[in-house]
Amino acid sequence: MNYESIINKYYPEDDALRRLLLKHSCQVASRCLLIAKRHPELHADEAFLEEAAMLHDIGIRWCHAPSIHCVGTEPYLKHGPIGGDILRAEGYPRHARVAERHTGTGLPGLEPETLEEQLVCYADKFYSKSQPDRVLSVEQAAQSLAKFGQEGVDKFLRWAARFE
Repeated sequence: MNYESIINKYYPEDDALRRLLLKHSCQVASRCLLIAKRHPELHADEAFLEEAAMLHDIGIRWCHAPSIHCVGTEPYLKHGPIGGDILRAEGYPRHARVAERHTGTGLPGLEPETLEEQLVCYADKFYSKSQPDRVLSVEQAAQSLAKFGQEGVDKFLRWAARFE
């Protein structure tokens, strides 16, 4: 799979949105690969992890989040399912599952199940597209999830215990 061709197809212009998407996706991919290398006992599919991390936010263009250059009409919460639809249409159902399951620590009915889905979801929590140069600590990332309920915080902390 050539994830660059998919990014180029949906983000053809060298604009602020594409640059932000690429920076964030590279951050998430790098963290995923670092965790996979630190934990060979997990037997993570590193090639797939990199591809999935680079494509996990492919659906942001169609959402309304002007502060991060997204001028679409859909609520930002839908960027995962939109990305899932795009990747499924491109013939990548496994990548689609990562895109649609990475929001928060999963949405109702869209919980990260596989190791790779969990790793991308976990790594994503350390980087914000609204503050792209900031890297959160485990504690800060957990705190950012608290507004969505303790269940998500607990899941994130279980992942931290496994992946850090």
